[in-house]
Amino acid sequence: MQPLDQYSSVQRRPLDVEDYIDILRRHRSWILGPSFLALVASVVVAFLWPDTYVSTSLIRVVPPQVPERLVPSNINQELSQRINAMAQVVTRRDSLVNIVQTYGLYPRDLKRISMEDIIEEMRKKAIKISPVQTTSAGNRGNVSAFQISFAYENRFIAQKVCADLVTKFIDENIRARSSASVMTTEFLSDQLEQAKRDLEAFEKKLTEFRLSNFGRLPDQFQANVQQMTALERRMDTLNSGLNRLAQEKLMIEGQMRILKEQQNSLLNASAPGGSAPVKSEQLQQADRDILQMETALGAARERYKEAHPDIQRLQSQLAVLRRTRDKIAEEEKSRAAEGKPPEMSPGSARELREIQAAISRSETLLRAKDAEAAETQKELTQAQNVVKALQQKIEASPIGEQEYTELVRDRNLAKQKYEDLNVRKSQSAIATDLENRKQGESLDILDQASLPETPTEPNRYMIVLGGLGAGIMAGLLLAGAREVKDASLKNLKDVRAYTKLTVLGNLPLLENDLVIRRRRRLSWLAWSTAFLLGILVMSGSVYYYFASRI
Repeated sequence: MQPLDQYSSVQRRPLDVEDYIDILRRHRSWILGPSFLALVASVVVAFLWPDTYVSTSLIRVVPPQVPERLVPSNINQELSQRINAMAQVVTRRDSLVNIVQTYGLYPRDLKRISMEDIIEEMRKKAIKISPVQTTSAGNRGNVSAFQISFAYENRFIAQKVCADLVTKFIDENIRARSSASVMTTEFLSDQLEQAKRDLEAFEKKLTEFRLSNFGRLPDQFQANVQQMTALERRMDTLNSGLNRLAQEKLMIEGQMRILKEQQNSLLNASAPGGSAPVKSEQLQQADRDILQMETALGAARERYKEAHPDIQRLQSQLAVLRRTRDKIAEEEKSRAAEGKPPEMSPGSARELREIQAAISRSETLLRAKDAEAAETQKELTQAQNVVKALQQKIEASPIGEQEYTELVRDRNLAKQKYEDLNVRKSQSAIATDLENRKQGESLDILDQASLPETPTEPNRYMIVLGGLGAGIMAGLLLAGAREVKDASLKNLKDVRAYTKLTVLGNLPLLENDLVIRRRRRLSWLAWSTAFLLGILVMSGSVYYYFASRI
């Protein structure tokens, strides 16, 4: 056991380039065999793998012909979301089944897998819908176009299916936008009708409340106050008018009294040629005092009301002056001579007629002033009654103020909602009409479905090169494994390195030439057969590929 342990612990010597070349030479069969086998397998796989052609079409989003600031759209969903929604509709099961049956897709797969698996495979691999991001400065990051592609082994069928998918997308976009716009308009119409009914109900309640509380409403308080203020000013004006009329009546009465005195003087005139009696100085002074007192009383009535103390005092003084004047006139009349008055002269008669006409005019004017005073007093009484009624309404205004405020607020909210819905409904109706005219946002085919010239997969060169590389790697790994397991001495370097002895000479391995030739012949036959079979298999797969394309 001692020599075995020592032998097993011997380290292998470092290998040089000549050793690696010798290893490749000794194990060339183990390297070439897997490499050729992998090459044959990769060629067969590459050329028996069906071609996959991808037909693509580019669709751009055409903005509305009418600016959105003029006619807002009913579709507020982003384009990427609408593309996903349309893709779900276009790639639903019944649509894809119809496409498979129409164009006879996947005839071999239908024999071994179900339609559900084929539909799922189409959604995952065959159909691709990808948005195209814009890169312009003014529209950065927005989706303005998207691409639809379909992959299939027949390039003509791939083009037809891609064109069919594009048509379905455009039709679905028109249908979805029109349907969404119509539904929005109908919804807003229903909401508008409901808002109208609510507004009419609130208007009815508010009208009934106003009719039952007319004049006592809170919003009529200010109007009542203003009306009462105006009536009070009117009453002041009427009182001033009454005072003015009273003053004018006093002046007219004073003038009538003077005219009557002149008339009496003429009637009591002396005989012809004599002069008419003249008023005494005392009587004239009394008339002047009365006239001054009447003027002062008229001025006081313009400033004060009838119950004012100054007016009461002036009226008392005026009454005293009148009684004094009447007493003086009676005394002078009693002292006058008795007897039949003489006939008047023509001048005195004419003067008497003028005085009587003036007295008649004064009486007519006095009656007019009385009528005007009565009318003014009547209007004043009516104004006082209206003021009393307004005062009662003003005092009753706080009653029901909260209920009225709530009714007005609810009516205003309902009216605002109705007006807002009316504007929205009008805009929605215009947008729906725009969609029906096909003047809204639409899809336009920028690039028609392409007819692919070259397949996108498989990449045969990469498959063949990858298979060959994998075979070479496998061969090298096998050669390395055999070299590691082989512990024999291969050449003089191994002998010198492991025995530490001087090599005096070497003897070649002597074998029978017949055995060597036979072995070589069998080896050549085996390799030739393998290469021929491999070449035949590769040629057959290549021929099948090109023959199936015709």
